[in-house]
Amino acid sequence: MSKTSFPPVNEQMDIIRRGISEILPEEEMARRLEESLKTSTALRVKLGCDPSRPDLHLGHAVVLRKMRQFQDLGHRAVLIVGDFTGMIGDPTGKSKTRPSLSLEETRKNGQSYFDQASHILDIDRVEIRYNSDWLSPMTFEDVIKLSARYTVARMLERDEFEKRYRSQEPISIHEFLYPLAQAYDSVAIESDVELGGTDQKFNLLVGREIQREFGQQPQIILTMPLLVGTDGEEKMSKSLDNYIAFNDTAEDMYGKTLSIPDHLIMPWFRLVTDVPGDRLADINAAMERGENPRDFKRELARDIVAQFYDTEAASRAEAHFDHVIKNKQIPDDIDVFALPGDSDTLLLDVLHQAGLVASKSEGRRLMQQNAVSAGDVKITDPTAPVPAGDEIVVKVGKRRFVKIVRN
Repeated sequence: MSKTSFPPVNEQMDIIRRGISEILPEEEMARRLEESLKTSTALRVKLGCDPSRPDLHLGHAVVLRKMRQFQDLGHRAVLIVGDFTGMIGDPTGKSKTRPSLSLEETRKNGQSYFDQASHILDIDRVEIRYNSDWLSPMTFEDVIKLSARYTVARMLERDEFEKRYRSQEPISIHEFLYPLAQAYDSVAIESDVELGGTDQKFNLLVGREIQREFGQQPQIILTMPLLVGTDGEEKMSKSLDNYIAFNDTAEDMYGKTLSIPDHLIMPWFRLVTDVPGDRLADINAAMERGENPRDFKRELARDIVAQFYDTEAASRAEAHFDHVIKNKQIPDDIDVFALPGDSDTLLLDVLHQAGLVASKSEGRRLMQQNAVSAGDVKITDPTAPVPAGDEIVVKVGKRRFVKIVRN
């Protein structure tokens, strides 16, 4: 165990409480911090990484930022890559279980998660563990013994299982094994604290019970709110296209942040920035007095961009927004896509090949939403060819441009 020094417990608790949903149980959290202070022993803070979703967005940043706070307080971050549990599939928030992945796929996705998490975590102070290391060697006898430590009645207390059971939707036995396997991860690494979103609360609590069954001191549970996406209504999700990705450009991060509804300004400040509490109080009071939220939204956007890039990139992104979006100008440095002079290529194909859309289906959807224009003309037909002309500027949404040049 590492030996280190820590801030006073009350200072640690003030930081740990910021932006959280629940600490279960909170009094145990304070006692565990007292113990670590007396013994100069870092707490082992566990975060499970879901390898079925390798592309991270600001919703993931909420819990990763909390883990970074524990790191900065001197504690040990333990990132569990669920390469084995990823092959089971977790029904959390789903009416049906997610499709299972191969071990190779989960390892590849786990590495991508780790690489992106380095934007937030101090990777030099992260302990990376793959749960296949202890779950793969388990025999069928081991699995039966583990299963015997938890009841079906307790498992059906999980909201998602209860809903499916009441509506007579099938629940496979292997789905019960997911929370047990995740709980055994806590046993294997001797977790002191486990972090997760509110949708993971059941699984995290199972971890406490299984640790107790194995004679360990039960971990403290710390749940974080689920970040509402840019639409202002639903949980941030790539499938709902209401997300800001870790690998978005600085310009896209800035522009997407400015697109959020005003009621998200304060929750986003609390969950995805380190802006001090007194400044947050000033912002909140100013908006309640009727001051224009736009200025505070710009401050929020600059902060988010600076976290993933730097302050200079944030300033450039703001200038780009003012030039391209606010003043409706074409940027000076747009990419050029060359076409043969006699080509009858579809515009949709060019958008995909030029990287303005992630897929042709996304391009078709944006066209149908009047979000694609060539010059000053909206293009709504996915079968439309590239418009005639030696040079034409195509715009997708508010921030994506390409200049098509015919040779």
